Formats: sequence, C-alpha cells, structure tokens
Amino acid sequence: MSRLRVVNLGLPKSGTTTLGQALTQAGLRVADWKIRKGQSDKDALRGEFVATCLYRGYFEKGDPLAILDEFDAFTEISTISKGLNMWPQFDFGLLSEIDKRHSGAKFILSMRPAEKIVDSMMRWSNLGTGRLPNNSVPGLPKGFGTNRDQLVRWVNGHYNFVRKSFGSQNNFLEYSIDDPKAPKIIGDFLGIELPWWGRSNENKNSASEGAVKGKDE
Repeated sequence: MSRLRVVNLGLPKSGTTTLGQALTQAGLRVADWKIRKGQSDKDALRGEFVATCLYRGYFEKGDPLAILDEFDAFTEISTISKGLNMWPQFDFGLLSEIDKRHSGAKFILSMRPAEKIVDSMMRWSNLGTGRLPNNSVPGLPKGFGTNRDQLVRWVNGHYNFVRKSFGSQNNFLEYSIDDPKAPKIIGDFLGIELPWWGRSNENKNSASEGAVKGKDE
C-alpha cells in the first residue's frame, strides 16, 4: 500500500495551522512551516524551515521529500522570514517530482476568498505591508503588492495556477476553510477521520501573536 503523504499548496493565512493540528490529532506526523523541538528524530533538522528542506531534497537528492522522510504531511511549506524567501507551492518542477516519486501523495489547496486572505495578511505582523511587497515572490515581483487589489490579484493567480496544474488529478482537493463540512471533505479525501477541527493561529490584529506561536506567517 502506498504511503500517504499530504502536501498543502495553500498560502499563509489560509488555515494552514488549523489543518496541521487536525492532521496531527488524526495521527499523522506533520511539519508546519518549521521543524520544532521534539518533532524530528534528526537533530540537524531542528529549527529548519520546511521550504528549505524541500529544496535541499529536490536539488541535492532529486526527491523533495528525501530529507523529510519521517513526516507524513506538510501544511505550510513557504517561508518569507529571516532572510529566506521560498515558495514551493508555486514551483511546478518540485511539486511534479513529489507527484512522480510518491504514489501516495495527495495535494490539498486550503483556500478562502482572496479578499479575506489579503485582509488577514495586511493585519498579520508585516507580512502584507512589508515582506511581500519588499521581496520578489513568485507572481509578485518586488515593488508590487503594495495595495490590497494587487495582493488579491496575486492570490487569485495562485489559485488559478494550482487548479491548472492539479485540478484534473484525482489526488488533488480544493477546500474552503469557511466550509463547515471541510473536516469531512478532507477526511474522506485522505481516507482518515479528523477527530478535531477548529481555528488555530487566528489573526487578532496583533503583531505579537506570530512571535508567541513561533510562526509569523
């Protein structure tokens, strides 16, 4: 039987932390944004970003999941923090290699209306007001994303990219985090039961919350 591997292609502030907690409580070993103390059996991975590990596996070993073999699911895979700016969910080469090498891989797009995600990004630390417009991000060159309309266009562009790339495959699921049936939809797709579903890392218009959670995305 093929091993289940779950890769979320959603953007920051699309319910990635909630998905991570739900999958953890369902019994999966989850890497969400960063490998934290006690999560990995490999000391060298402690503190590493998921995005960095994916790219190291991809370019050094040919398999994006090679370094992260002990994990079943990856719920926040991008990082734009501490001098790093990596967005594997935009990288078709990397994603298609996961799809080719791991027959049990399933891809998820956690989403909600672009306007809602942008509103949350604008209120979350300096993600929408500084880091995104001040860096070159796939689909959003440096200097763009300086207002809500431009960020909404970027988010919708990502949705279109993912749908075009994976929408016809039976190992792809798109779901809205606002859908009350989301846990059942996800559970049925993955073939597991989600015993918990809630709202984690909720944006409360506080720049300090990211620091408390250890996740500023």
